[in-house]
Amino acid sequence: MRCTVRVEAARSPLPAAMAFAVAALAAPILIALPTPSEAQVRGNAQAEASRALAIRPSRAGQPPSGRYVSESGEAFIFDGTGALPLFRFERRAETWVLRPTPAPRGDVIYRNDSGTQILRVTHGGGITLYTVRAPGGSPASITGGAEPLTLPTLGPVRLFSLMNQRGSLVSQALGRLVVINLTGEQSEALMVDALVVTTEAVIRMARSPTFRGSLGDLRSITLVEGRRASVTFRDGDLRVIVNPDQSLAGRPSSSTIIRAVADGG
Repeated sequence: MRCTVRVEAARSPLPAAMAFAVAALAAPILIALPTPSEAQVRGNAQAEASRALAIRPSRAGQPPSGRYVSESGEAFIFDGTGALPLFRFERRAETWVLRPTPAPRGDVIYRNDSGTQILRVTHGGGITLYTVRAPGGSPASITGGAEPLTLPTLGPVRLFSLMNQRGSLVSQALGRLVVINLTGEQSEALMVDALVVTTEAVIRMARSPTFRGSLGDLRSITLVEGRRASVTFRDGDLRVIVNPDQSLAGRPSSSTIIRAVADGG
């Protein structure tokens, strides 16, 4: 199936002309900054209790899949049932694909696609969450099961509404016309998910005194399918390429998008 969407976002919502079938996922962002952990000892103490509450098994060597809560009060879902583990903060919609790397003492560090450290898991199973609120790490324990993290689908009416909403939010944040182009043939769900993640990243940057200046040349947002996920920002066009063959792993995260814009592509 081929789908093409073009939305022009001005200071007020404009009609969106589109030929699209299904799928979208609103995805606000939260950036976690990597710092050395000072919380592993407490995390180890909670490992046994975490295992006892597991609902769905993960792949060998990964934490149990389910809902977790850190001592800093942040809840998240960990889904280790697929080829790569997935992570999502509760009440937020962006899903991160995590990539494990070995650490000293048999620990494993899980990072998102921009290299940001999200979790550290000890050899004994203790889990530490790293966020802006707890940059030094906060031990986390499983509290119960959770549904697998997958891309939902939307009907045409809800999709039309979502596209207009995203265009309106972008224009309100920037105060000028921005053209949004989306073209795909394989996965409408992934493409629209990427669109929402991308526009949310732009909105967050527009509201930040630190990053707003980086958006001064932004005139268009373009999303297309390709063989490799990537982000570039050149000549006023923010271009995001997704790889439908990799599902969520083929969609750049908001962290990667923000870094690409801040670095000028």
